[in-house]
Amino acid sequence: QVQLVESGGGLVQAGGSLRLSCAASGSIFRITVMAWYRQAPAKQRELVASITSGGSTNYAESVKGRFTISSDSAKNTVYLQMNNLNPEDTAVYYCNGLVQVPAVKEFWGQGTQVTVSS
Repeated sequence: QVQLVESGGGLVQAGGSLRLSCAASGSIFRITVMAWYRQAPAKQRELVASITSGGSTNYAESVKGRFTISSDSAKNTVYLQMNNLNPEDTAVYYCNGLVQVPAVKEFWGQGTQVTVSS
């Protein structure tokens, strides 16, 4: 089994920054993709950013230029640096991973709340 544990959420004023972390642990053969999703109240869960094992990244248009996803493969950890936050970024942020165990399976973290006040 694989566990994804997020940390770093909280309350921040508009224009501020937060850094989220997600550590994967358990019976991991290889992590192929890790991503951050978010879900705001009454809205569908949406992809925020993803990063492959090769380092390729992808971002939602709404966060390009403000958020940066990175990873530390030695620690099986993915980070999301969020700058210039605005109230529309308020949501529960979920870590997602496609992990070879050895078959590729999808895992989710429990979520961390990010609240941006105006």
